[in-house]
Amino acid sequence: MSEQSESEITDVSPVPTADTDIKGVVGSIKGFIGREGGSAKAVLQPIGAAGVRITLVGADGGILGDRVVADLSTAQAVVAEIDGLETAEWDRDLTSAANVSPSHYRKMAGWVARQKRFPKARNRAIL
Repeated sequence: MSEQSESEITDVSPVPTADTDIKGVVGSIKGFIGREGGSAKAVLQPIGAAGVRITLVGADGGILGDRVVADLSTAQAVVAEIDGLETAEWDRDLTSAANVSPSHYRKMAGWVARQKRFPKARNRAIL
């Protein structure tokens, strides 16, 4: 196994899935907070080269939302910019308060959510 130099490690740029428009991220989170009773909790979760996911749990009903930014310092700056948003960690109380909306389930399911028939399991021979 070859050793990588420090400069090779720090020159890695984030995957372009992270939002670079901070004003857009702040605006969308403010809209989310407005719909969720004026406050929410944010859990900052590093997701590798893609950046940092800001997972939001609304105060009114615990609806989930999320945005991805380039790095942890950007995520912390976004949280500091928004009134009514506080940083939290996943604990029993926050996990219990989180509520996934039906539209979010459909979005996560993708094409499967619109299917009437499903293919047979590929591993049915060993079941």
